[in-house]
Amino acid sequence: MIPFSYSRARDAGQALALASTPGAKFLGGGTNLVDLMRETVERPTALVDVTGLADTIEEREDGGLLIGAGVRNSALAAHPVVRTRYPVLSRAILAGASAQIRNMATVGGNLLQRTRCTYFYDNEGSRCNKRAPGQGCDAIGGFNRIHAILGASDACVATHPSDMCVALAALDAVVHISGADGTRTVALSDFHCLPDVRPDIETVLEPGDLITGVELPALPISAHSSYRKVRDRASYAFALVSVAAALEIDGGIVQDVRIALGGVAHKPWRAAKAEALLKGGLATAAAFRAAADAELADAKPLNHNGFKIELAARMITAVLSELAGAEA
Repeated sequence: MIPFSYSRARDAGQALALASTPGAKFLGGGTNLVDLMRETVERPTALVDVTGLADTIEEREDGGLLIGAGVRNSALAAHPVVRTRYPVLSRAILAGASAQIRNMATVGGNLLQRTRCTYFYDNEGSRCNKRAPGQGCDAIGGFNRIHAILGASDACVATHPSDMCVALAALDAVVHISGADGTRTVALSDFHCLPDVRPDIETVLEPGDLITGVELPALPISAHSSYRKVRDRASYAFALVSVAAALEIDGGIVQDVRIALGGVAHKPWRAAKAEALLKGGLATAAAFRAAADAELADAKPLNHNGFKIELAARMITAVLSELAGAEA
């Protein structure tokens, strides 16, 4: 048993003060953090419960949404505005886990999920630079079927596990953060870090920073969006590859498009190359496939995950074709 203290914050200011203790961690639903504590991967000295904070969803004057970090995943997926204006987000959350976990998990905690790489969880028998910098990465030469094909490094090939974050990346979401130096916002696409030589640094958060909310901009295109996930079993499994996409077509020409991938990188992967190629071009399956191939041209498969390249290309093509057919 590793001892730790527990306290419940009544507001953000108190949460920040309590988290100033070295080794303190914020506790939301605990669906990932508690598991990591059981495996002794995480060893916080103090837990600061923030489940009573920022648990509302507010419509902004410009039509966007401000989602509190304490909002439960189930509540967010069921919210009528999310279901109608941002269906890709609702579908991604519902694809993510069991109803019991969605009822506990929070938006802020979802952003901070850590990889499900088995070598990361094997605290006693495997080398992992994410868990212990400089130790090495056994996944690179090991069984790496679920690992990254984009944005990886010689230090780490782990993938980010969140479905919700893939949808948020496609929607240009913005993360609201409070810290010792005040408040700030960070684009979701910039919030998570690629591994480089320090895979243990997973986000831009500073020690003691608290996520207070996620803002969704008012994007007309977001109402015409979808999410698709391929996994090893029909439910309660993390993505081998997932696609979040939104598409706007006028006269058979792509006016706007948003694409993000999950299961392929250390962070939700915004497919900027594919988007740039598609904008202003014909909305055809051939064009969708060509854009997908261009996005995946830099993919670097490992021993066991080369199938992800073709799988991702086919999924991008299928999701965009489905959206184009629905809009036609």
